[in-house]
Amino acid sequence: MQKAEERELRLFVFHHSGGSHLMYRDWPSHFPAGWDVRVPDAPGRGPRDPRPALENAGALVEHFLHELDEELTGRFAFFGHSLGGLVAYELTRRLIEAGRTPPVWLGVSARGTLLPDGDGTRRHLLSDSELRRELAAMGGTAPSVLDHQELWDLFAPAIRSDLRISETWRTEPLTAPLPVPLSAFGGTRDHVSPPHRLDGWADSCEHFLGLHLYEGGHFYFQDRLPEVAARIQNDVRRALLLAREPSAVAR
Repeated sequence: MQKAEERELRLFVFHHSGGSHLMYRDWPSHFPAGWDVRVPDAPGRGPRDPRPALENAGALVEHFLHELDEELTGRFAFFGHSLGGLVAYELTRRLIEAGRTPPVWLGVSARGTLLPDGDGTRRHLLSDSELRRELAAMGGTAPSVLDHQELWDLFAPAIRSDLRISETWRTEPLTAPLPVPLSAFGGTRDHVSPPHRLDGWADSCEHFLGLHLYEGGHFYFQDRLPEVAARIQNDVRRALLLAREPSAVAR
């Protein structure tokens, strides 16, 4: 028999720069059957989406607020990877500022706090050949896209737009720590968002549930999805316990 929180929880997973739901299509199978796992796409994903990719963080957050509006009720949680971490964080802030129901838990993966992310390289300004090499090294873009000019021409605008958002993002400082329990995730060999850039998340919330590091690079979860999914489930349950018992000490 499943627990009540498992029957009711909706988990939104926000994708990385240039990504879509396709990389995360196996995620639902790694969570309890009662969890409703969603991977909403930003505009401009692939040949069947005629919408142009958005070019600033504010527009991207507004898009998801509007698209997901009626689903942001009851028990739901956010997990975002890289650019998706920015989206999950900003959505959480916007919901709180608007006096709306916030997520029960926020998971931020491979995304530093408060400042533009990365190692100083402005990937969105690189030439096509340089950008393709960078993406190949990061491992998050299908070789079929990088190796075929027609596919590259189709996907490159969204990739560059997303990278521009991720690499130029600025946000207002918090006036108070987020009341939402938060966990940070990263890869030990991630040169885009190395572990030391994730440390600041501990100071951004009232209940920090830990920095979880996994052997690997920027897309560490590709080889460790069962382990990462189990950690997400554990931290969501800890967050729900804190919601029921605010004085509980997170363990």
